[in-house]
Amino acid sequence: MNTILSLIKPRLKAFKNRGRSQKEKKKRLFLMVIGLLFWAAIVIVSYRVLSYFKNAEGVGDILAFKLLSMILIVFFSLLLFSSILTSLSKLYISKDLALVHSLPVRRNHIFLARWIESTVDSSWMVLVYAIPVFIVYGKVYEAGLYYYLNIFFSIFPLCVTASGVSVFAVLLTVVILPATRIRSIFVFLGLFVLIMLYLTFRMSRPERLVNPEAFTSALIYLKNLSTPSSPFLPSTWCFDALKNALTGNTGASLFHTAIALCFALFIIFLNITVADALYFKGFSKSQGATSKPIAPAIGPGLMDILLRRFSGPSRAFIKKEIKTFFRDQTQWSQIFLIFALIVIYVYNYSVLPLEKSPIKTVLLQNILSFLNMALAAFVLTSITARFTFPSISQEGSAFWIVRTSPISIRRFLWIKFFIYLIPFMILSQILIVATNIILHVSPFMMGLSVVTLFLLTPGVVSLGVGFGAAYPDFSAENPVQAVTSFGGLLFMIVSALFIGAVVILEAGPVYTVFMANMHQTALSLFHYVWFVLSALIALGLCVAALFTPMRFGEKKLLRMQQD
Repeated sequence: MNTILSLIKPRLKAFKNRGRSQKEKKKRLFLMVIGLLFWAAIVIVSYRVLSYFKNAEGVGDILAFKLLSMILIVFFSLLLFSSILTSLSKLYISKDLALVHSLPVRRNHIFLARWIESTVDSSWMVLVYAIPVFIVYGKVYEAGLYYYLNIFFSIFPLCVTASGVSVFAVLLTVVILPATRIRSIFVFLGLFVLIMLYLTFRMSRPERLVNPEAFTSALIYLKNLSTPSSPFLPSTWCFDALKNALTGNTGASLFHTAIALCFALFIIFLNITVADALYFKGFSKSQGATSKPIAPAIGPGLMDILLRRFSGPSRAFIKKEIKTFFRDQTQWSQIFLIFALIVIYVYNYSVLPLEKSPIKTVLLQNILSFLNMALAAFVLTSITARFTFPSISQEGSAFWIVRTSPISIRRFLWIKFFIYLIPFMILSQILIVATNIILHVSPFMMGLSVVTLFLLTPGVVSLGVGFGAAYPDFSAENPVQAVTSFGGLLFMIVSALFIGAVVILEAGPVYTVFMANMHQTALSLFHYVWFVLSALIALGLCVAALFTPMRFGEKKLLRMQQD
């Protein structure tokens, strides 16, 4: 254990030393406040839902426990997928592995130390968001002290089991294929499974349960909810332990907790045994070349023809950015996920039962269209956070090439901006136009939505590039590390405030115009002045969001390079 702790100690000291500066302390305080707000939101929503279920006679407990089972299954699935990617990075791809393997320590000690790190890295975020839900269950069901202690003894083996199963699969697979290729394959398969799950759930049309005509089907559905999950799933052992602790059956809870702990110990023993035989062999194989040499281009391609109006350095950077994106399977494969999200997003509007709403259909259609502007902008923000924000950090250790190239940092950032602006503009317009056509909105709302998204998109993309340049992480080994950093969180918050401010500025005038058209009343001079001022302020916000983040990112990036 002393050797394993010595291998983990650099990670602990790096985490400790990172928080000594005043700047880092402020960042941590800010992140802590945001985390507490998320916790409060989860607690409030969970308490209201569980209280509603608890008060529903006959089916309330069934629904509450089925929800707990579904939450644990989802958490276990997330832990599996996250553990696969994290263990691949920690065990085979991390940059410091060559140094670690040169140390005078046994290989199984290196394996255990790296496995502990990957387990913590893949589990901590799931635990942070899961714990308040379990606490709310205990509060609603008035559980005793044993239940709260059992939360740890049930969730801990679940995390170890998910990490152990993932590491076991990785150990066997890397011996056959190099680690870098395995990572791309797992990412692609994970995205495919996620798409299928989303489509299956969405096509089942759960909104039919709110239809009184389908009440008989709902009763049959609720009856089937009491069917137990598979006894071979680790999430089922955790669920049974927590459920029996909630209902006061301590003996059964201890039994299922013991099963979970025993299997976690078994998977640890199994992985150590397999790692003795396979880990170093897989690590040695992963150090070799895993990609084919790039064939030279024959003649001018389509990209050269399209970019011939740009100067030589600018054209070279544009081509580099596009080629880098499509050569990284973990990047371009997520286009399939975005496509699936677009299909689901549009399909949700096509199945809305507007004709059964007590609100007048025309009014409801236009209200939904207006709210849809904000929703489409938030979808755009999440995609921007995944692709645009980490684009600066992904330059990595090769960023010195950018600094020594014959283009300025300002032009470099604007090249990034325009590369992502065009596809994101097309995406936002597809979302808003397709959903508005389905809703049969008025020409006024269609025009307003299109223009608003046309003005919001450059601001959101500029915020992504600007904050990505202001808070880069050139040591990040994957884009997710950059997105989940302080800068990524700050980008999401500022983008949400920007979108919310524009939508709020438009809300009053749009509602006034729409109600005047419905009641066929004339608008006063005050209304026209109000409309013009709101439009000018909203336009000013969009212009400020376009230029200010780029200047902010440029200054921070230049100062960082000088320091």
